[in-house]
Amino acid sequence: MNLDAVRTFVAVADAGRFQEAAADLSITQQAVSKRIAVLEKDLGVRLFTRTARGAGLTVDGQAFLPHARDLLRAEERAAASVRPGRRALRVDVIGRQLAPAGLLRGFHRAHPDIELEVVTLFDAGAAIAAVRAGTIDASFRAVALPARLLPRGVETARVHDEPIQLLTGAAHPLAAAGAVTPAGLAGHRIWMPGLVPGTEWASYYGELAAAFGLTIDRIGPGFNTEPLLDVIADSPDVATLVGEQTRLLWPADYDLRRVTVHDPTPVYPHSLIWRGDNPHPALTALRDHLGSARRGHRGTGTWTPDWADVAGAGFQPGGGRM
Repeated sequence: MNLDAVRTFVAVADAGRFQEAAADLSITQQAVSKRIAVLEKDLGVRLFTRTARGAGLTVDGQAFLPHARDLLRAEERAAASVRPGRRALRVDVIGRQLAPAGLLRGFHRAHPDIELEVVTLFDAGAAIAAVRAGTIDASFRAVALPARLLPRGVETARVHDEPIQLLTGAAHPLAAAGAVTPAGLAGHRIWMPGLVPGTEWASYYGELAAAFGLTIDRIGPGFNTEPLLDVIADSPDVATLVGEQTRLLWPADYDLRRVTVHDPTPVYPHSLIWRGDNPHPALTALRDHLGSARRGHRGTGTWTPDWADVAGAGFQPGGGRM
């Protein structure tokens, strides 16, 4: 259906005259008549009757009017969903069960009036490209390269350090340990399907394994966690690593255990990526919120790859770097 014709129909219905509708739409009266004629032909009914007082709606016109208004509202919503400055704040997270999604939930609770649209792109490369293109406003990622190597205009700041935990079944020898050191994981099989070579999370866990002599098996069914949890629940020797804020659900009889890893504590360095000239008004609110709620960065007792320290030190509320 031609939305220009629908818009013209509504304008005539509101104005009561073709001439006034033409003035409102900045088109000629002849164009108004032509659009209405085309719409009536498409619908197979007459929408107006001409009277001495102007244009009156027929019964079919009265029935069509509320639907015509709905069509125009739908058009506006569709346009607003992709129009910078008017659409919802569009933010990328690596997964909806992981810590960045939790950070966004906290932001939404603090700013319930700000509309959010959450997307999940594949990796940091795709996220940085989308930020640069303006198709997303921000992304939460681990940035495995110096900030100076980011595309021009793209900025990043480290906003959240998430402790890594060991997840085991009840029969695993470390299930009752309460806590374990990274070096204490050496010799144990750690299964992490989904560590795709070239991604930022594969880089992080690859360096963690190299730093502490860990054996990480990445062969498996990608990001589908159900087979992973099934195997761990029944295994006396297979475990995995998960973020402290990763939301996982499993049947009660699985009796899975989260074991703290410390001395040092590996932390996953979540950064926010955005374009410096992005005009979306809610982006500043997000950055301020993350700056005020930011958790401590690498220090005594924690471990991150060296690249995490040069990928963006962080920012204070209001956008100033630390």
